[in-house]
Amino acid sequence: MYTPKPGAAPLGRMIATQAVLETKMLLRNGEQLLLTVVIPTLVLVLFSSVDIIDTDEGKAVDFLTPGVLALAVMSTAFTGQAIATGFERRYGVLKRLASSPLPRWGLMTAKTASVLVTEILQVILLTVIAFALGWSPHGNPFAVLLLLILGTAAFSGLGLLMAGTLKAEATLAAANLVFLLLLVGGGVIVPLDQFSQNTQDVLRLLPITALSDGLRDVLQHGAGVPWGDLGILAVWAVAALALAGRFFRWE
Repeated sequence: MYTPKPGAAPLGRMIATQAVLETKMLLRNGEQLLLTVVIPTLVLVLFSSVDIIDTDEGKAVDFLTPGVLALAVMSTAFTGQAIATGFERRYGVLKRLASSPLPRWGLMTAKTASVLVTEILQVILLTVIAFALGWSPHGNPFAVLLLLILGTAAFSGLGLLMAGTLKAEATLAAANLVFLLLLVGGGVIVPLDQFSQNTQDVLRLLPITALSDGLRDVLQHGAGVPWGDLGILAVWAVAALALAGRFFRWE
């Protein structure tokens, strides 16, 4: 009557279960929460309340909010994912998961779903705080969604590439260093016109700059779809994901 039916669960259920587990582990990690929630929130509140940023005629919160949304995407999809995946690889977690019925692409899909869930929570939190600070957004929500999706893909690919090729300790150091450098030089809190023209030309090619500038053009200036910034993000996304798939080492 109760004949056992051994075998793997349906693929969709395995991916969903792994995604829920990944999300729970991320939200329970204090260091991850510092990167994904606390730092972007502090940047938004502090620099919106203190008059130390030259934003011309506009309000500081209108300039900062798009950049902080870009920072939130980078902190989750790149820095947080790179560090967590790097140490999972070091401790043999990925090796064991790779031998389970869940295919490797399914594991990457679950990790991506976890990143997206976390980003949705971040965007909701930061949006509520920004409105409380007097934010007045404009523009097309569809363009904002495109920017966030491509930005997530680009940073996720870069994070997985770093985690899958470097040692865990090197990933920890490199990911945090890149985070700090891009926080300062990626147009998040410091306007690009504060840099020399040659430096601006280089910085505009970075994914964080394309994401923050694109979001700022839409949300602050009410521009249409920023195809140039979307193109830069698409190139980074395709290149990073392709390289991550080619060179990622599971052991």
